[in-house]
Amino acid sequence: MTATTLHTHWRHVPVRLDAGRWATRQVRRKLLVVVHTVTAGQRLLDAVRLLEGDPRIQTVFTAAPDVFSNGVGDFLSRLKALVLPWEQAVETEFDLALAAAHGGLHEVHAPVLVLPHGAGHNKTVRHPSATVPPRASSPASRTPSGTPPAGERNVYGLGRQWLVRDGAVVPEAVLLAHHDELARLGRECPEALHVAQVVGDPCYDRIAASLPSRALYRQALGAGHGQKVVLACSTWGPQSLLGREWPLLERLVTELPPGEYRTAALLHPNVWNAHGEWQIGSWLAGLGRRGLSVVSQHSDWCGALAAADVVVGDHGSLSLYGTMTGAPVLLTDVPDTGLDPASPLAELSSFAPRLRADKPLCRQLARAMATYRKAGYERVAQRISSEPGRFAVKMRSLLYRKLRLRATAARLAPRPARLPVTLRFDEPGQVTP
Repeated sequence: MTATTLHTHWRHVPVRLDAGRWATRQVRRKLLVVVHTVTAGQRLLDAVRLLEGDPRIQTVFTAAPDVFSNGVGDFLSRLKALVLPWEQAVETEFDLALAAAHGGLHEVHAPVLVLPHGAGHNKTVRHPSATVPPRASSPASRTPSGTPPAGERNVYGLGRQWLVRDGAVVPEAVLLAHHDELARLGRECPEALHVAQVVGDPCYDRIAASLPSRALYRQALGAGHGQKVVLACSTWGPQSLLGREWPLLERLVTELPPGEYRTAALLHPNVWNAHGEWQIGSWLAGLGRRGLSVVSQHSDWCGALAAADVVVGDHGSLSLYGTMTGAPVLLTDVPDTGLDPASPLAELSSFAPRLRADKPLCRQLARAMATYRKAGYERVAQRISSEPGRFAVKMRSLLYRKLRLRATAARLAPRPARLPVTLRFDEPGQVTP
């Protein structure tokens, strides 16, 4: 593609040098929101919405390259936001940028604030450049570029391969949910400690604010009086609940007495967007017509968690957020590798009951509810955020500080989640939200 052809797709207002001639509103700051995946986009909206009502700021979005970028275009289209092509975004200067993933951030011409896109940092990833036995993490073992040696496992989002480029820390700020993560960042990438900021977790705050309205969320999932809501949560990938335990969904629908239980499924956006929304709906259509409530990826998932009486999960963030709800969390087989032993998800995995494929489900769920021990789950939930209820206050203050603007007045109490929307399986071949 030639430069001439590429530039015909570029946006001119309100970002080009003479934009003041064409734009209706003369803004003082331009903010770039870098969306790698739908999951990242959802998390970034929690931050961007804190700037609502401020006419001094123009917010612009861009879709960054990512293996899970499918679905981002539709996500941005639903927002009706101003979207720049990635090629133009990295050729344009902004006053500040936000991201919830790391690819390509060194190309952005703005200070970048990086948020986590899940419940903290729980997973380790092997550096992809080669496969060799892992070595101890030390400055002597680093490559000249500052990345760890090939084969070494590092905590995703906290390691040098995500935060350092050509010997320099890329983000203007690395945003963390809990003070405990500072020590983990210090072990993984000590040179990034000076840019770390603890701001809390927006999903933690929204779930906590939603729990008093639990009855409304249960009703939205189709639960009747006296029914218990069983929420099956799956992250993405071959080791996930959906990847390894597909028969479990069928058993939850067929084995549990429908008068006593309502089963719902909550899937990571990467599941929907890797396979296609129609395909996931097609695979689940039979179960949907037999009573499975499938939560749309376009709805607010926090309310579905607030509704649960039992959470059945895997090694994803949804299982960790489930510890906030007062419901027991039962885990499928969690991979032996891939979890940071110091993470809250690893702690949950150490005591949460395992769902056995060779045992009746009804008996296992009843036992989990009868033997539920609140203290263990609360201990894990407290490790998700060390700033409960304060994400909006702390994040908004940081945004305005980095934008070098005086913050406008705002009411920042955590808001309950919107009601979850489930798919309808009316006719064969038809799947609608």
